[in-house]
Amino acid sequence: MKATQTLRIFNTRLRNSVTQFATGGNWAIEFSKGTRHNLRSFFFDGVSASASDSIILTYLTLYLLSLGGGTADVGLMTSLASLSAVLLLIPGAKLVDRTGKRKMIVLMSGGGIRRIAILLLAMVPLAISGKAAIYVVIALMVIMDGMGNLGLPAWISMTADIVPLSKRGRYFGTRNMAMGVSKILTTFIVGLLITRIGSPVGFQWAMGLAFIFGMISTSYFSRINETEFAEKKPFRGKTESYSIKALISTLRSDRNFTLFCIYTAVWTFSLSLAGPFFSVYMVQDLKATAAFVGVTSIVSALSSIPAQKLFGPLADKWGARKLILVTSGIIPILPLMWYFTSEPWHVFPINTIGGALWAGYGIATFNFLLSVSPAEQRARYTALYQISVASSAALGAALGGVVANYLGLNIIFLLSGIGRFMAAGIFAKFVHSPTEEQACLQSSGQFK
Repeated sequence: MKATQTLRIFNTRLRNSVTQFATGGNWAIEFSKGTRHNLRSFFFDGVSASASDSIILTYLTLYLLSLGGGTADVGLMTSLASLSAVLLLIPGAKLVDRTGKRKMIVLMSGGGIRRIAILLLAMVPLAISGKAAIYVVIALMVIMDGMGNLGLPAWISMTADIVPLSKRGRYFGTRNMAMGVSKILTTFIVGLLITRIGSPVGFQWAMGLAFIFGMISTSYFSRINETEFAEKKPFRGKTESYSIKALISTLRSDRNFTLFCIYTAVWTFSLSLAGPFFSVYMVQDLKATAAFVGVTSIVSALSSIPAQKLFGPLADKWGARKLILVTSGIIPILPLMWYFTSEPWHVFPINTIGGALWAGYGIATFNFLLSVSPAEQRARYTALYQISVASSAALGAALGGVVANYLGLNIIFLLSGIGRFMAAGIFAKFVHSPTEEQACLQSSGQFK
């Protein structure tokens, strides 16, 4: 009887500790029960989504190679996927403004159709082979990215309401740390699975697991209660124009945001020149296995965990702009380090440094976007921002594939580093933070 009571007490304490951790920490006690419920649901949504996305990001390129694809196919896949985002971001923002049903939009697009496309990825070799299989995988990747971006304006708009403004750095630091642990475990186990089973069957199992984790994420997101904050934001029934003229007018009226988008475009173009080809380089040039590629990804995630704990509070203390300046000033060195790799283990120190830096950069840029986006126009601002990301990513990946075919992968690593330095200079010189007063007004929808 005493043992049963002790076990019950232990379980209660453990559950309370997990619940407290999932809300971001002790600070969440000051908020309502509904807010804490949403923070927990959003936390577990992120952890599950991280497991699913880690499989896609780490192994989809290798899956394409196992089906007979080459460097040009990888570049084409990445480029078309980014292009689909350009085409669907504005419709996604329109849906938010016209219907106000942000949660439904996210669940139907990124949480629904995108997940189904992942399941279909696992089934491709069962029905198709040869070049046709490669094209089907590329098409499914385009659908996945397109649906994810269709729901992105709604997701970011909801995120700004779910997480209290004053605690975003701390909350996302904790959430991202847990997502990093999820990524590590998933990437490691799936890498071993693929290596043990072989290709392409091992990759099919991996995509199946990505689908399962994705549906768990969708389940948790569906538990978020919109009524906790819906009355604060009068979204329904808006008829704002999304014509090219209207979008250009928005950019002209907000010079700082426009400069932020220009910086983002140059930065993303430089990233995409090399980004899709690091794993290709490891497999084709360094002769690494799928399991080893997974381990290098795990190294990044491991170094990001303590970095999340460090950079989360720093984002609140320093401000997003200062953190972007620090991290974006060092990140350009990373692709230059790839230029000199000749053995698979050389990737470990690069990814160790990179995992920590990208953790801080990710928190800072997301918080910066929220701070410069007026609440009532956040869907529109998000769409414009992501268009700058997606269009430059499409161009960068396409050009990277061509350059890699003719000049080799080492050259695009060098070009990527130079481009990132240029982008960091643009941000430092021209992009500024909104004042604290403006940030608070934007969050409440009063600043335009």
